[in-house]
Amino acid sequence: MRNDASSDGSGTPHGRIDEALDRRGFTTRGLRSRAAAVVLALSLLPVGAAGFAVYRLTNVGGPDSVCDGAATADQVHDLLGAGRISENKSGYSATKDSTGNSCTATVSSGLFETSRNTVHFTVVRNSEDGPGKLAASDARLFSGDSVGSVTPGAAWAVLPEGCEKGVRAEVRTGRQGHDEARARLAVAFANGIAKARGCGDRALTAPKELSAKSAETDPDWANLCGLPGFAPAKNPAAQWRMPQQVTTATAPIWSCRIGGDPRYDSRTQEFAITTDPRTTALTQEDSKKTSDLGRAQWVADGTLVTTCQGKDVFFTVTGGLASGLEKPFLFPDQQDLVRKFLVAGGKAIGCEPIL
Repeated sequence: MRNDASSDGSGTPHGRIDEALDRRGFTTRGLRSRAAAVVLALSLLPVGAAGFAVYRLTNVGGPDSVCDGAATADQVHDLLGAGRISENKSGYSATKDSTGNSCTATVSSGLFETSRNTVHFTVVRNSEDGPGKLAASDARLFSGDSVGSVTPGAAWAVLPEGCEKGVRAEVRTGRQGHDEARARLAVAFANGIAKARGCGDRALTAPKELSAKSAETDPDWANLCGLPGFAPAKNPAAQWRMPQQVTTATAPIWSCRIGGDPRYDSRTQEFAITTDPRTTALTQEDSKKTSDLGRAQWVADGTLVTTCQGKDVFFTVTGGLASGLEKPFLFPDQQDLVRKFLVAGGKAIGCEPIL
């Protein structure tokens, strides 16, 4: 048998490597060791690159849930996209109702240019302002046993039956759209709060669907907000175009806006009917003063409470002031406005006569 290897070993693979190193000036043991280290590092580059990509583009090794069970990693990814999840829960507690009780989860992604999307989970207890503060004419309302809504700015859900009323789980993110994912996240958050507090008869289920988002229309001044017969006396000086927007569902908070954006225009008139008492801690016993509005009693600024079909229902009338002046503008006779709203709104939801 022929043997091509010479007696000094130069024909072996090891010998050929030695010769190659000699030709390139690696003639000492130290230089050869360094060269070997470089070769080893280069051979491992594909493995290292893969590990780097896995770390930057996935949540492998990251948390399975965030904010003490507010949501699973899959739910966060469903809303914010794939990537590595981190959280900031400094001072956060699912059992507290304090102002600013919030936790954030951030999804980071990208090999070299990192993109970050963040969701804020906040526990909020309804103040004495009344449930009408949650009303939004552009809201998409939940269906099923969960109570809440989604707007372009936030999604919220109240805690399950058996928990403290007026406490809600609020989810905010800079990403627009994804309404169904935000609704699911709010419900999961509400269930997480209930679990932490040891309350609730049973866990909420995510809404099967959301009501359609309403569109702006020109008001029918004889049937405002789609309420038959709702025609309060209008200020004849109010001649500019005032679009109307009304939620397409009635529970938990039906809402109607007449005019521009209420954040920028005090003349905008808003109406709300809250049909689910879980949205607020206020009750009939919190009525601040008597009224001449039949069975309805003032319970908060701009909000009245009455009983409909055996449960508390809230009617809210806010806004409508002349810019810079504390006087009604669109509907000067506020007493007439409130009375007609109670009558028309009560009939629309099947309430017993209020006046």
